Amino acid sequence: MYAIYSALLALALSVLLPLYCVRLRIRRKEPLHLKERLAFVRPVPRGGRPFIWIHAVSVGEVLSLQNLVQEIRKAHPGWEIGFSVLTQSGYALARDRIRDVDHVFFVPFDLGWCVRRVFSRLQPALLVLAESEYWPRLLREAGRRGCPVLVVNGRVSARTFGRLRRFSWAADFLLAKVARFLVQTPLDGERLEKLGVPSSKIQTAGNLKCDTRLPELPPAELAAVKTGLGIPPDAKVVVAGSVHPGEEDLLLEAFRAARLRRPAVRMILAPRHPEKFGGFETSGPGAGLVIQKKTVLDASRPWDILLLDTIGELARMYAAGDVAFIGGSLIPWGGQNLLEPAFYGKPVVFGPHMKNFAVLAEAFEQGGGAKTVRTSDEIAAFFAFDDPAGMEEMGRRSKEILRSLQGATRRSLAAMESLLEERDA
Repeated sequence: MYAIYSALLALALSVLLPLYCVRLRIRRKEPLHLKERLAFVRPVPRGGRPFIWIHAVSVGEVLSLQNLVQEIRKAHPGWEIGFSVLTQSGYALARDRIRDVDHVFFVPFDLGWCVRRVFSRLQPALLVLAESEYWPRLLREAGRRGCPVLVVNGRVSARTFGRLRRFSWAADFLLAKVARFLVQTPLDGERLEKLGVPSSKIQTAGNLKCDTRLPELPPAELAAVKTGLGIPPDAKVVVAGSVHPGEEDLLLEAFRAARLRRPAVRMILAPRHPEKFGGFETSGPGAGLVIQKKTVLDASRPWDILLLDTIGELARMYAAGDVAFIGGSLIPWGGQNLLEPAFYGKPVVFGPHMKNFAVLAEAFEQGGGAKTVRTSDEIAAFFAFDDPAGMEEMGRRSKEILRSLQGATRRSLAAMESLLEERDA
């Protein structure tokens, strides 16, 4: 089985790797890190203490693991922590945000000789995988070396569940190598059991993202942020975060309608992929609106829409705003993270397509901290702040609901400690 997998992976790399190199190195002028991905360049452990290898895929997983890494460092300053990622964006973010680790590196290609070289150098005492990052060779090598594997913030989407159930050999091929699964919801646990994972290996721990800790902005600092963005004192600000192509027209129509009822309303529009947005400034619902980009913002010049074309600033925009719209939810994408605006106590609205965050969306909606909107008129009612008292209450409840969902970080750290104790027993 592993021979077939390795052959298929090698074939895929021979086709995709040249395309990846062209796109990244030639078009985007970014480093390839091929020596690291091929395990010719590897982290150098200091030795003499347990090495904990934590692996995330990309930006979302990196952000979800920030608090866990901080708590590990506080509780066990003697542990050596290596943090690997798969994507270029995840690597950049980890280097910038994950300050409490000893090493940040790219996970090697899942080829036997690459994986063996990294394991031989690191000699990890524990391998921690985020969400659903199962690489067969990585898992196999961990088992061969007596390194327990812990999945944190685990989830099993309906799509993944359907595929693994159709190919039961693949489920056993991947999941049997994991010592313990900490899943986000009971439904994730039920799906794992149906895929053959013993219930003794599964624990519902909650979502690590609910333990998010963002900078608290006191009134003076918040006022300075708004001034720096050119937001007038009397303006109400809608923050549309992680907006996907295909959603902007409906949002702009709603924004135009809201301005007829409340002319002082402004919008901060944060595309999920800024490079894919363009043209709406001069045609369609965006025509005639004053639009500025954050990268070239002139705060002295009034704007109707601020286009957030930077990375890493969305949370601060939620803090400065008055209501949050969650992108990826008006189209069949599955929604984006709603926890950052909840942290700042903002009322949250999203479209009907929140399957990627279905449990969280349901909890917030049932608790009165969020609401589903489907039409331009429904969106405009929120953007116009037709019910200020109700909006304020929604914001208060969203913050309370977030607090009630916290605790996954503590449970994840406890599981890590338990597995290390079992390994050393």
